[in-house]
Amino acid sequence: MRLPDSFAEQMKMMLGDEYNDYLDALEKPMYHALRVNTLKISVEDFLKISPFKLTPVPWSNNGFYYDESECSPSKHPYYYAGLYYLQEPSALLPAAEIPIEPGDKVLDICAAPGGKSTELLAKLDGTGYLVSNDISASRAKALIKNLELFGAENVLVTCESTDKLAGVYDHYFDKILIDAPCSGEGMFRKSSSMITAWERNGNEYFATIQKSILTEAVKMLKPGGTILYSTCTFSGKEDEDSIMFLLSLNDNLKLIPVRKFDGFVDGNPEWTDFDNAASAKLENTAHLFPHKVKGEGHFVSLIKDESTDNAFSSVSDYYPKKYKISEEQAEFLTHIKRNFKNDRFEDMNGRIYYIPDGCPENGRLHVLRRGLLMGEVKKNRFEPSQALAMNLKADEFDNVLNLSADDERIIRYLKGETIEYSDEAVRKGWVLVAVDGFPLGFGKADDRGSIKNKYLPGWRIMS
Repeated sequence: MRLPDSFAEQMKMMLGDEYNDYLDALEKPMYHALRVNTLKISVEDFLKISPFKLTPVPWSNNGFYYDESECSPSKHPYYYAGLYYLQEPSALLPAAEIPIEPGDKVLDICAAPGGKSTELLAKLDGTGYLVSNDISASRAKALIKNLELFGAENVLVTCESTDKLAGVYDHYFDKILIDAPCSGEGMFRKSSSMITAWERNGNEYFATIQKSILTEAVKMLKPGGTILYSTCTFSGKEDEDSIMFLLSLNDNLKLIPVRKFDGFVDGNPEWTDFDNAASAKLENTAHLFPHKVKGEGHFVSLIKDESTDNAFSSVSDYYPKKYKISEEQAEFLTHIKRNFKNDRFEDMNGRIYYIPDGCPENGRLHVLRRGLLMGEVKKNRFEPSQALAMNLKADEFDNVLNLSADDERIIRYLKGETIEYSDEAVRKGWVLVAVDGFPLGFGKADDRGSIKNKYLPGWRIMS
């Protein structure tokens, strides 16, 4: 692998005698991992049904390595049921390390494609609220899909710059995760295009972006709150320098220790240009290098606001506009064994959302998704959404076709085809199709043994 000369010199300075070990690692295959979605299944129960050979990722309670040459988790029905997320092993660390507590208000600033947001939601476990933001509307499409696949409900998806977020959420969030845009040095083995991008932009370009994000993020943190800052780069300009800059914004901000596992490398005050770095406890941060861990390059740090100020945030809860539930929607809800609050439904141009308690106001922010999309009202009928199917447990719906993972009808369903049923328990009308007890989507059963496919077209298997 050809590395840019200036990058190679930087790495020689950082790694010393280990530089050749780093080069050797770049020529070896990448590691692959999946993270169990504990909103849908416990790790223990998933391991009982997993068709894959898995070994634990040390820094993640629900992350596991798999051998890509032996299995393809992205093609298994359990993937389409949202039982796990495929993620580079080192990228599991930020969401694993941020100390989410029940009821927290959490912000994921640079959230697409959703790997970290889905784990933040799993850690919230139906409590609190997540604001999941990405400045790119195109990337946010993948973010929404992954959130829906995981069964998200207590989430607000926005598409905004950090300065606009800060204009609304003054000192509001208990926890903020910033997986910052970076030069991607830690991903050179994954994609040679990252090298080309590095040569085009370098470190300074991204360091400027990172500092602008941090400047606004600190305004949104509650007193006593915590920021997790991470990158997939090695550069002190983007890592140690960014942390020193953040600490300079507020005297109450302090670095707290990141858990260290075998192969983790302490942050280094010699890798920053700040004169006071020796006293900042940069050793509390962690670098991951691909020759020392089974994963790509990463940097992770935790910063806590240690002030005791009880400042009250002016952000209030969001209250849906008044909406009268249609007879068709009301009839459909009788099939769901869950108590929905009638005053939490909202009609957005015929699309009906359920807004859980605790959703924050959003001012004039560009909102892409608020709460759970229940479905659409269409000419005297109600059509439930794919998002609702993924949010439900199979035992919460009263008409379910449950198929085993090796049933050929599963793949046909995921391709959008009509499937047949002979199960006497299935009745005419809306039916929830599931794999081994985990919902995949809806269909419409007739009284002749056929189910018209209602699996979301954009999610269907194309081959």
